[in-house]
Amino acid sequence: MKNSIALLVDSGVDLPKDISNQAGIYEVPLNIIYKDATYIDNVTITSDEIYARLDTEIPSTSLPDGNAIHAIVEQILADGYTQAIVLTISTGLSGTYNALKLNLEHFPQLETAMIDTKNITMGAALQGVYAKELIDSGLDLATIEERLIANIPNAKVYFSLPTLEYLKKGGRIGLVSSVIGQALNLHPVISCNEEGVYHTVTKARGRKRSLEKMIQDAEKFVASSTLYDIGVAHSNCPEDAKALMATIKERLPHSNIFLFDQVTPALGVHVGPDGVGFAIMKRD
Repeated sequence: MKNSIALLVDSGVDLPKDISNQAGIYEVPLNIIYKDATYIDNVTITSDEIYARLDTEIPSTSLPDGNAIHAIVEQILADGYTQAIVLTISTGLSGTYNALKLNLEHFPQLETAMIDTKNITMGAALQGVYAKELIDSGLDLATIEERLIANIPNAKVYFSLPTLEYLKKGGRIGLVSSVIGQALNLHPVISCNEEGVYHTVTKARGRKRSLEKMIQDAEKFVASSTLYDIGVAHSNCPEDAKALMATIKERLPHSNIFLFDQVTPALGVHVGPDGVGFAIMKRD
C-alpha cells in the first residue's frame, strides 16, 4: 500500500470498471427497487436488464443502506487505510452524500474528507480519477481535499435525451421543463448548474443538432484551455456514443484522459434508453 488514503465513491459517480477495480478505490452501490425485488446497482442487475424491463415497470432508486456502507468502511479499515476521500454525486440530485456522512460518524478511526462533486456520471467520474491521481502522488489529506474542492467548477457534464419521461417520473427533473422534449422533436441539452441541479443549457431540434450544441458549449467552457479530461457516456446507444466520441476528439483535441462507458443501471432508470452525453474537466 503506497499510502494510507483510500478513495470511497458511490456508484452514481460512474467510474469505469477498469478504474474502480484499482487498489484503494471502494464503491458504495445505490439500490434499484422493483415491486417484487430490490437490486444492487451494477452488482445484481445490469443496465441492459433495466432497459429491457422499462416497458413493463419503471423502478425507483434508493440510497445505499447503512449495512452496505458499514461493510465497505470496515473493509477499508481492514485493508489498512486510516484516511479516505469520500466523493459523491451531487447533493442537489441525491442524498448519498448525507447518508455516507452520517454513517461515517460511527467510524471515528477513519479520518475523511467529504467531496460533493456537484455533478453526476462522467462529470463526477473525472473528478474521481483526479482524486485518485492526487492520492497516488503522495499528497496529504488536507491538500487533496483543498485541490478537489477548488476543482469542482472545472468539471461540466452534458447530455441529450429523446424524452424527459424518466427524469420526470424519477423526481429528478430539477430545473428542466418536463414539456420541452415532447414538442417539435426538441432535445434539451441538460447539465448541472453551480448547485449541482439539472438545468437546460440549450435545446435543439433533433439529436444531431443537440449534440452539436453540446460540443459548442463545451468549446466555450474550455475556452483557451489546452489540457482537459473528457468522458463519454450513454444509456443503451453505444453507436451514437462512439460517433460523438470521434467528433469530440476532432473538435476538442487536447484531452489528457478519455473515458467511455455506459451509465450505471441506477442512472439508466432516471435517463431512460438512448441518452448520450459527455463531461469535460479543465486541467490547466
